[in-house]
Parts: sequence; C-alpha cells; structure tokens
Amino acid sequence: MAHDTSGTQGSDDVRGAARLRERPFADVLIIGGGINGLATFRDLALQGVDVTLVERGDVVSGASAASSHMIHGGIRYLENGEFRLVHEAVTERNALLRTAAHYVRPLQTTIPIGSTFSGVLSAPLRFLRHGAGKRRERGAVLIKIGLVIYDSFSRGGGLFGGGAVPRHAFHGRSASLRQLPRLNPATRYTATYWDASLHDPERLAIDVLRDGLRAGAAGDRARVATYTAAVGHDDGKVVLRDADSGAEFVFSASVVVNASGPWTDLTNRVLGDDTHDMGGTKGSHIVLDNEELLEATAGRELFFEHSDGRIVLIYPLKGRVLVGTTDLEHDMGAPIVCTDDEIDYFFELIGHVFPTIAVDRSQIVHRFAGVRPLPGHGDVAPGFVSRDYRIEAELMPGSDAPTVLSLVGGKWTTFRASAAHLTDRVLEVLARPRTRTTKGLAIGGGVGYPTSERARRQWVLAHAGAVDPARVAVLLDRYGTIAAEVIAATGADDVPLRTAPDYTRDELRHLARTELVVHLEDVLLRRTDLAFRGRADRTVAVEIADAIAPVMGWDAAAQAAEVDRALAAVHAADPAWQPAVAR
Repeated sequence: MAHDTSGTQGSDDVRGAARLRERPFADVLIIGGGINGLATFRDLALQGVDVTLVERGDVVSGASAASSHMIHGGIRYLENGEFRLVHEAVTERNALLRTAAHYVRPLQTTIPIGSTFSGVLSAPLRFLRHGAGKRRERGAVLIKIGLVIYDSFSRGGGLFGGGAVPRHAFHGRSASLRQLPRLNPATRYTATYWDASLHDPERLAIDVLRDGLRAGAAGDRARVATYTAAVGHDDGKVVLRDADSGAEFVFSASVVVNASGPWTDLTNRVLGDDTHDMGGTKGSHIVLDNEELLEATAGRELFFEHSDGRIVLIYPLKGRVLVGTTDLEHDMGAPIVCTDDEIDYFFELIGHVFPTIAVDRSQIVHRFAGVRPLPGHGDVAPGFVSRDYRIEAELMPGSDAPTVLSLVGGKWTTFRASAAHLTDRVLEVLARPRTRTTKGLAIGGGVGYPTSERARRQWVLAHAGAVDPARVAVLLDRYGTIAAEVIAATGADDVPLRTAPDYTRDELRHLARTELVVHLEDVLLRRTDLAFRGRADRTVAVEIADAIAPVMGWDAAAQAAEVDRALAAVHAADPAWQPAVAR
C-alpha cells in the first residue's frame, strides 16, 4: 500500500496514492524521494506552495541510500578546477555541522602519501601539472597546494561551535607511524585535515521530509506518496501508478520537478522527453566487523588515491569499518550490485594501507551499491566527471504546461543549496516570491540539539521522567531532539527487542506510525541502522515484523511475506545471496 503522512501518521488515515486521487492536482509535483527531492519539497512547503512528492519506492531508497556517509567539501574536486563547487560544498558542510549537529559531526581525515601507493592522491590539482615530473614528489607538493586552497575555503568556521576549522597538518614518516602504528611503513608523509561525517543519512532525510510535511500541514498543502511511480503522461498531466495495487490515475501540476537522480533521463522519457543528460557511475561499499582494522584507524577516516587513480576510503563508523568506493560506468537497466571483483579490490586497497591486518569475506556484515547522479561525460574517466549540478527546463510535450525542471547532478553535501536553486526556479515559474530561506535553518532533531556535554546532560535529565536517563541518552543520539516525541510515545513498561535490545517495541511502532513505513525493509534499511551494522537477520526481521504488525495491519501471512521481502532487500547488493529455504 502506498503511504502518505502529513507530519503525524495515524494508522486509520487514508494513505498515499489513494489520498492523491482524492485531489489529483497541486502547484508542484516532485518526482523522486531522494535527498534532493525531499529538500526541495521542504523548501517549497516552507514557502506555502501546494506541493506533492511521489517516490516509486521508499523515500531515500535509491542513490541517496548508497552514500559514503560523508558531508565533505570535496578536496578532490579541486583537481578539476571546480572552485565554485568546493566553495559551496565547504559552506554547506559548515552549515550542516550547526543545523544538523545530531547527525553531521566533525571527521578527522588523513591522507597517506608514499611510493607504495604510486603517488597517493598525487594530483589534487591535476590541471596545474605541466609535463611528466616525478609523480611521488609532485604528490606531496600538490596535496599541500590543494589543502592550502581548501583551508582558505574553510576559514568561515563551523566545525567547533562556529570557530575556525583547524588547518591541515603534514607529518613525516615517524610522526605518522606514531599516530597510526599499523600504517604501511613505506608511507613517507601523512596529511590530515577536517571534513564531516554523516552518521545516519537516511534518518537525516526523514527529518528533512518531516520538516516539509509539518510546514505544509495547514490546508493539506504538502503531501507525499511513496511506492507511487510516474509511468506516463496524458495531455499535460502525469500518469501515476500505485506500485502495490497497480492502480493508475492522472495528476496535474503547473510545475513538475524531476529529482529522480540517476533515473532522470528515464523519468523524462516517461514524461515524453527523450533526454540524454545523465552519465551516472556505480559506487559500491562494504561494511566490515574487524576490531583490528577498527582500532588501526584511530577514529579517523583514511582517504587516498589507489594505484588505479580511484579515490577510496577506510572509515570507522558505528563500531564497524566502511570501505569504499568504486567508480564504474553503469547501465541503469542492469542490477546495481557489489560484485566479487569490487570486494577483491577493497581488500587489496586495505592491504596497501594496513598490510599487517588480515581481512576476509566472513567479516563483511553488509554491502551496498548505488549509482551517482552524474551528468553525461563522454570520454572523461569516471573519477574526473564533474560533481556539480545544473537545472534543465523543458515544457511537457504536447502542452503549454507544465514546465518540467530536471536536476542533473547533485550530492548529499549540497542538498540544501541545490534545493534552494530548484525552489527559486519553481517560484519564478509560479510568479511567487520567496518568503523564507533555508540558510541556517535547523533540520528536524537538530532544532535545539545540545552540543556541549553540560547541555546534553541537562536535556537528558529534563526528558527522563519515567524513562531511564541512559535510555534517553541513546534516543537523543539516535534522533536528536525528535527523541522527545519518541519518549512521549513509549513508556516505562516498553519492552526491548530480544534480538536487538537497543531498540524497543513501542519505539518501532512509533516509527511505523509516523515515518511513512510501508514495508518491513523500510525499517531495517532506512529507519534504523540494523542493516548497516549487520544485524538485520531473519530472527530480528521476524521480531520487528511482529512488533509493528498492529500498526501496519499485517496478519501472520503478511508478516511472513514482509520478512522474506525485507531480507531480499537487505541483501540486494549481494549477487550471490540466496534466501534460506524454510524447513
């Protein structure tokens, strides 16, 4: 069943596509529920625009769900001369550290530099290279130049309570090995700088959505329907299909925003315009449960150029180690999976950085893959394709309206900025003024989030009541200040899950009731971090299905079907995965 919410979802509400059929029109229809579509929805709702968003699956289930969990300025974009993009990304990074402090946090990043890595990150400014100098020597020099420029973009501060971002630091071999003893001893230097981590991208996306729904709650002027796909056009209207029931209907809007990421061309063809704007590349990641590797990172990300020129990372997160990413051409009609060849590649690069640490496939607890929404790039190698974005405008064929605005490109770090540009274009078409800015506007659980230890203790004690303070602290980490709503929906007699005791039954029911949950996979993959940490096995899935069944209206047969579907989704990036045969 397609699902809709207007800020607080009740189990008796008319949901999703059915609700859109009751009023099949809006000023703006957004197609695509990734972070860029959601942020545009939020911005338009804040302006009081009648806006509807449809997503063919769950929100933030496509390209936005396959990120490297980073909010970064993009030091490597300097190599393409993309100074505007880097400046914007650094500005947005610093802002998110304030407006979304519950999920976006400072991340110390170290670049190892040495002959073992064939001149690791040897050209952060490739366009400055003249001739074929000694690659290893130029590596250190050019990294230094890149980091000096990066520092100059970062001086506005924001990492530490609005103060200046610490400047980068260079260390020689001895100092580098003191800080990271398991590092390859052939490393000649390390360069360390600061970016930001995104601990829970899917939960931040839900916060962005929640803000939009609440902004448009009065008069039902902000609606979202998940599992609802755009499948055609009819006399200037968009044909939508409820993915679960198969029912189709037409929906009219003055402006259609195509925010479907790497599927942008496919969506435009559905709307009658055969565009060829996109050239997305596949990026895969694996998540390892390896205590030795986790300890070796010393809490910092290792970021470097591998011998083949790809930028890769080793990143400690949630007690696991995230390793990525590849950058491969991809046919959008083919499955998006993390192949065995890619895993071999990841293991090889770990061996280059930490040669004494053994890793093997038994330590992989999760793998995921996605396609970056990059513009078409011809013969340009994937690693050098611009990460900038642009907006293309066309009229829907056969009609003077609506205007179709397509976002080409876009990334997590700049989602607010790209959404602001899209919103401004929409308002221009609608001949409406902007009434609010999203600059500096806190997101979801980032509103009033305590950033000092003292403020944190005060918040926990103020919201404890019948709930144990330790539990309140967990919820604050998980949801930011939205934890207050979760606490209000649970009680002292709330029961922890047997299979995943850091979550409770009432907590999960609250998520199912208020966060557009339609299928069990939405909970395992996107409302919780259970899949990322490798804890979304059958026993956990069965218990969660049972916990939320009263909210979802599932009987025993539906629960069993949801468990099978959810496990298939959790393992979708593993081409070798086979469901267990019931005994």
